[in-house]
Amino acid sequence: MIKIIHVLFTIYSILLFFMLLLILGLFIVIPVSFSTAGGNISFLFIRIWARVWSFGSGIRFEFHDRELIDRSQPYIYIFNHRSFLDAAIIPVAIPQQVRALGKKELSNIPFFGWVVGKVAIWVDRTNAESRRKSIDRLVIYLKQGISAVVAPEGTRNDSDAPLLPFKSGAFRLSVETGIPILPIAVIGADKIMKKGSLLISPGKVKIYYSKPINPPSSSEYAVDDLSEKCQSRLEAMILTHG
Repeated sequence: MIKIIHVLFTIYSILLFFMLLLILGLFIVIPVSFSTAGGNISFLFIRIWARVWSFGSGIRFEFHDRELIDRSQPYIYIFNHRSFLDAAIIPVAIPQQVRALGKKELSNIPFFGWVVGKVAIWVDRTNAESRRKSIDRLVIYLKQGISAVVAPEGTRNDSDAPLLPFKSGAFRLSVETGIPILPIAVIGADKIMKKGSLLISPGKVKIYYSKPINPPSSSEYAVDDLSEKCQSRLEAMILTHG
């Protein structure tokens, strides 16, 4: 009986997710289609979508040290990717307009792919040229003062390790542009949608923010040094609060 209720709750939550996207989709797509500044309006509606869906699905948020974000400057946000729910969590966690890297496969989801594609950069992670072009596009947005968000593990972490090995893209981007990295630890999302299951449960997501990490001066080892420092910082946050 409990399993049936759990399945029905998941179906309700998924339907609510897409119903809200259908209602708010045009309010998200139209402003950002006209101008970069319009993206601020689009993100207001993205956060409304994420907040209403989370509330309706019994998901609560707890923020720690969010005041470390200076909203007047762009960052390259990195986070630990452990759940499919991160697509709804990240807009709530980041109080700025951002551009995110997204798996190309998600662009094929009807309507979702069209709406999210206005604020995401689809990338084929198996294709080096696609990855390079996606980073080049993020550089353009960063120069316009728009933050970027990257999951440096490159894929969802289903292992028991706090983090998977980091890819270099976000850190090369930081060294090339001089824009700081701001790590975010997302704790509890993998309990709401557990590993190996598509079922959704109510619960709390705790979000912890780090002090921004400035990139070192450009050198042969700058990218590796920054990646190692950021991974150590984020791993420490996860182990401390997880």
